[in-house]
Amino acid sequence: MIKPSENPELWDFLNSLQYGDLLSGKVVAIERFGVFVDLDDGPDHPVFPGVGLITLPELSWRSFEDPLDIVQIGQSVSCMFLQFDTWNGEARLSLRETRADPFQAFADRIEVGQELRTRVTKLLPFGVIVEISDEEVEAVIHERELMGEAATAQENGIKVGDDITAVVLGLDRERRTLSLSQRQARPNCG
Repeated sequence: MIKPSENPELWDFLNSLQYGDLLSGKVVAIERFGVFVDLDDGPDHPVFPGVGLITLPELSWRSFEDPLDIVQIGQSVSCMFLQFDTWNGEARLSLRETRADPFQAFADRIEVGQELRTRVTKLLPFGVIVEISDEEVEAVIHERELMGEAATAQENGIKVGDDITAVVLGLDRERRTLSLSQRQARPNCG
């Protein structure tokens, strides 16, 4: 724990921040739990490589395997301030909140019953993850909504990279989820 008496300049800076403030800096380290940012207007941190930390979920609206798919060390970034982590003495930041949520824009353009072109990006024990063509939106098609009688996507011969036409069954804007069905798509469309 970093005490205010040990580093008053750091605590004064962090206490001056308000939720929603835009802060700029450079990515200085990428760890398995997040990305450290050396803030342009912030003091040095006594322990960490930067005063700002972007946790992995706050890097991007889209899913990713490696933070290097989103940012690089030395890259300049503008982030939104979320909160002051009083235990570690750092500013929790969000890169994704500085960009429009592609799911919400996508949700404005689709309707239940609409057919979508998708591409399989990952096989799961209970279905597949698909990316909606020309969008930054992903969804799960559960195995019960896949074509075929086999128990898993692999047993049905589905592979990563396959194109699947699916019908929109439902949409939850708050949870950012989309329910899809390959079974209910018109024959010969996928």
